[in-house]
Amino acid sequence: MKCRKCDEKAVIHMRQHKLALCKNHYLDWIPKQTQRFIHDNNMFSTEDRILVAVSGGKDSLVLWDVLSRLGYQVDGLYIGLGIDGGNGYSAESRRITESFAAEHKLDLITYDIEEHEGLDIPTAASLTRRGRERPCSICGLSKRHIMNRVAIENDYDVLVTGHNLDDEAAVLLGNTLNWLTAYLQRQGPVLPTRSGLVKKAKPFFRFYERETAAYALLRGIEYMYDECPHADGAKSIYYKVLLNRLEADRRGAKLSFYLSFLRAKETMSFNSEGDDVERMLHPCTSCGQPTSTPDLCTYCRTWKEVRDRRETMLEQGIES
Repeated sequence: MKCRKCDEKAVIHMRQHKLALCKNHYLDWIPKQTQRFIHDNNMFSTEDRILVAVSGGKDSLVLWDVLSRLGYQVDGLYIGLGIDGGNGYSAESRRITESFAAEHKLDLITYDIEEHEGLDIPTAASLTRRGRERPCSICGLSKRHIMNRVAIENDYDVLVTGHNLDDEAAVLLGNTLNWLTAYLQRQGPVLPTRSGLVKKAKPFFRFYERETAAYALLRGIEYMYDECPHADGAKSIYYKVLLNRLEADRRGAKLSFYLSFLRAKETMSFNSEGDDVERMLHPCTSCGQPTSTPDLCTYCRTWKEVRDRRETMLEQGIES
């Protein structure tokens, strides 16, 4: 198959777009489409200071690469989770991220959770009932809190993440199956600045996962192939499997599902739970970040529980 724009051999065929492109035109197409998504959704401008959350995975590194190629002021934030187990997951993802930043002469902020909180994520998860049942819960909570805090403290205008269409469609499916209206109300490619929360944007929300993977391969970007060892059994992965089956039968189904939701959302009527929470936000008495809970935010309360439990176990001579 030939490239739609020239006579070279196509390296990728995007059936949902009825488009086949060669290497050079594909590496040009991704940034152009990204710029269009940024402009059409009023995400940010070249005047804004942008912080991209990077994990060492393909989507975040490709996003960092694309935004820097487009001329944006974009720095990276890597959060060390201490998920090393038997395969050195966190150590390897950090090495890849730091190598990418050095190669492209980009600035990287590294935040190590164990250094700041005294324990890594797996150990912390084992010390709370919720964490033992769902290790990803304390991880997600911690990353969201840290990303916002680092962005606010360092005067960034926008926090961006590499969530792609597969990610967004899976979240949408889960929220819809359970009719989580507060989450549906907030889901979208942009979350504006509000009550101490930095503006957030997802420039890759319309790209399929295979499209960002193809870009990484063609650009020679090394990335972390392995999934987090704690991701086994995650509902998001299950939802992705279901959506992939649908996509196999109906090309473009995921894109249609998500974009139709965004269009319908403009006229949908959700309950006022999200607005009520917004009005109740106040600074956490420990970290100062906005919270709707009394005194301590969920992050500070969770980590206080972890440290208290750890101290009790040490006093009793129990190893976690």
